[in-house]
Amino acid sequence: MRTGSWPVLVLLSLAGTLLSGCGGADTPEARAESGLPERPDAPLPEGAEAWSWLGHALYPPPLPMEVRSAREEALANALRDRGDSPEDPELWIWVGRHQAYLGEYRSAVATFTEGRERFPGDARFLRHRGHRWITLREFGEARRDLARATETMGAEGRVTEPDGLPNPAGIPLTTLAFNAWYHRALAEYLAGDFQGARASWESTLEVSDNPDLEAASRYWLHLTLRRLGEDERAAEVAAAVSADDELLENHTYRDLVLHFRGDLPAEAVLPADGEGLGSVTALYGLGIHALLDGDEPEAMRRFQEILDRPDQWAAFGYVAAEVEVARAGVRDGR
Repeated sequence: MRTGSWPVLVLLSLAGTLLSGCGGADTPEARAESGLPERPDAPLPEGAEAWSWLGHALYPPPLPMEVRSAREEALANALRDRGDSPEDPELWIWVGRHQAYLGEYRSAVATFTEGRERFPGDARFLRHRGHRWITLREFGEARRDLARATETMGAEGRVTEPDGLPNPAGIPLTTLAFNAWYHRALAEYLAGDFQGARASWESTLEVSDNPDLEAASRYWLHLTLRRLGEDERAAEVAAAVSADDELLENHTYRDLVLHFRGDLPAEAVLPADGEGLGSVTALYGLGIHALLDGDEPEAMRRFQEILDRPDQWAAFGYVAAEVEVARAGVRDGR
């Protein structure tokens, strides 16, 4: 367990709020500062969940039949349980989570919104809704929710959150505090508020109480510090990651940090099968590292590899690659 104290987190939360201005309002001024273009103003086509930053309609990702059937059954069970005990906030959260696992992200947001109205003191609804606002590319909404979650969660932040899609060991790794800070920092990073993201990644690191979470936190904090030109501090953050750490989930983040340090070649970072979430994560890390080193053509090649996998559009690595390509288009006047 890291030694950070909760009073320190409160101070970092206040610092992050100040650095983030009005809490991430999705105004034209905020979008201009982010370097991102305007997204389409037209209504979404039927069945679509969101507009991408490149102007494409995004539909629920396809799922293998057996996976879809299992997730539909899990959602039906969650709806039944909520109907039996509507005053249990946990059951509302599970309905929203299972909707999201089916790619029904707007339905999930609506569920978390109704849950928040019923249980206004429960910060978990803000944490989960903020996560799905990121999926839907609504970074301003995400930042508002997640800032409020980090500011109000109190001691409940220490509670371990159950996994909806468990790791192979079946061991939950994250707390409410970690998830609230992690997603807040990610929303700030994606919106181009790297100063705000730095404060939030530092807070995320404070509540990273196992090697998996520390690897993820140090990866994103390292990238954020590089973007701020704080290369010496970025190197210090990366130096604390060990190749000997025993991880359950975040091997790709760990391997990317080792690659950033020069300890691992790019080929060793990419998953052997070249598919899935791990591949998208690795490709974004390799791409952004190239961009930060001044090799924009190589970066754009890596980002395009991600965008050529539209079934992964909900992955954070895909969202981040989309943002980078959209920013490059704005810079180039496209």
